[in-house]
Amino acid sequence: MLRTLQPVRFLPRTLVRYKSSAVPDNAPTLLENEEWLGTLDDNAAMAHDANIESKNTIFDKHQTKNERFPVEIKSTPPDTKYIKVQSSLGNFTSINYLRQYNKHNHTQGNFVDVRIIQCKSGNGGNGCISFLRDANRRVGPPDGGDGGDGGSVYVQAVEGMNSLSKLKTRYVAGDGQVGGARQLDGSRGKDILITVPKGTVVRWCLDPKVVREMVEEDMGKSPQPALKDILSNRKLDVDCYGRSKEDTTPKYIQLFREQYPAGEGWLFKDKTKEYHEDKDWFRKLNRNVANYDRSLDINEASKDKVPLYGIDLDEITEKPICLLEGGRGGLGNMHFLTSVIRNPRFAKIGRNHLESFFMFELKSIADLGLVGFPNAGKSTILNKISNATPRIGSWEFTTLRPTIGTIMRGSGQETFTVADIPGIIEGAHLDRGMGLEFLKHIERSKGWVFVLALDDADPLKQLQVLIKEVGGMEKIKNKNILVVCNKADIDPTNPESMNKFLRVQEFARERGWDSIPISAINEENISVLIDKMAQCAKSIPK
Repeated sequence: MLRTLQPVRFLPRTLVRYKSSAVPDNAPTLLENEEWLGTLDDNAAMAHDANIESKNTIFDKHQTKNERFPVEIKSTPPDTKYIKVQSSLGNFTSINYLRQYNKHNHTQGNFVDVRIIQCKSGNGGNGCISFLRDANRRVGPPDGGDGGDGGSVYVQAVEGMNSLSKLKTRYVAGDGQVGGARQLDGSRGKDILITVPKGTVVRWCLDPKVVREMVEEDMGKSPQPALKDILSNRKLDVDCYGRSKEDTTPKYIQLFREQYPAGEGWLFKDKTKEYHEDKDWFRKLNRNVANYDRSLDINEASKDKVPLYGIDLDEITEKPICLLEGGRGGLGNMHFLTSVIRNPRFAKIGRNHLESFFMFELKSIADLGLVGFPNAGKSTILNKISNATPRIGSWEFTTLRPTIGTIMRGSGQETFTVADIPGIIEGAHLDRGMGLEFLKHIERSKGWVFVLALDDADPLKQLQVLIKEVGGMEKIKNKNILVVCNKADIDPTNPESMNKFLRVQEFARERGWDSIPISAINEENISVLIDKMAQCAKSIPK
């Protein structure tokens, strides 16, 4: 049952100071400003921010384990600024957003398992140009505060959700506010927290509109284009994070924010930009501040990245994970008071936001997954062995969404979960039917249960086709496998019915798999089935 949750909430303000800039805190003295500006030499931009390592550690903890797609490395630093890789377009989009007539859209009731979402962090607020005024001074020393940092976008896996239906298509964090007089910083922009079910994978993806344009272009080049072929054959160039010649393995996709060049981004009051640029004292100041800007550029590039293969939220996350960080607030004029500059009528503009598209993909977590053709009886089996109540009928594709049931065993015995997905048909790998799109819901399962129907003319062929459609022996070599021959009650006295099962049993035995005949509708052999499924659900094959 879906617990009512607020899909977005706001996080408290957290101000991060970069080591590379070491900006004096509020109410800096003239001496503190000069010391700070003196540290901004050409090497200041190379200083390191410890927060970067923290973000890398979080990403590494939640990296996907068995869902990596092939990439071709085209170039690495120092030959190019980034690690440039190339991979199929299909790895950076969802086919559901491309079908003109999606007959099996991933919704049934409130269930949604794929969403592409546009996310945008907030701009940093501008620094303030202000001077202290009191009864004895009409114009005192500068007291303009810093702009507030822009809000960031976070994601967190929580209990009580089982669908992505509550997610919006766009999330925008708040901008930081302008700094104030009396050395007051502007307030931080409101953060956005996107809550998702456990089992969600978050990956960077292309704007669906851009993908559609690319697909339409390629469709015009082929008389009978297949969507999956286009997504596989069309290649996409992606920049991955890398700063040195030691960076040769792509781990993170580099995100880019539009930013003013180092030494730009000034706000002026009373006097023009041209006036200031003509002054030696401002040009000297700006050379130092340009190094401060470069340090921000480097730190932003180091943190503006997401894992190439996605963020796997396979467990409840105690702390939110930052997807997009807001822009830093601009410096107020209080930082530019020196022995030479007594009345700095200028401040810095806030840093820009970061914007990107992300694909949220829910992959259910169950110990076992049921795999079979439509009408093989998977839903009936799940209904008989668990607390689940899937739809059951005599037509194809009765199951339109994954259903997970919990199998309660005797006292002192462990429970386990089983997922039923829509039936797979022959040719599914060519984009027929529904089941292959739902295989992600059993990818994490320790074991797969192939369900065959003994009333079929050739159940063994059924099994061989199923193996082919789910990816062949290579795909299932790391899974525990159980083969269930259902509908054993149909024509039980016919020797051919027994021969059908024996052929399947021999095929399974040769591969080290267990097998069992049952009648789900009559609840025959169900207790034995549960015991065998419990064995199959264990981590280590028997």
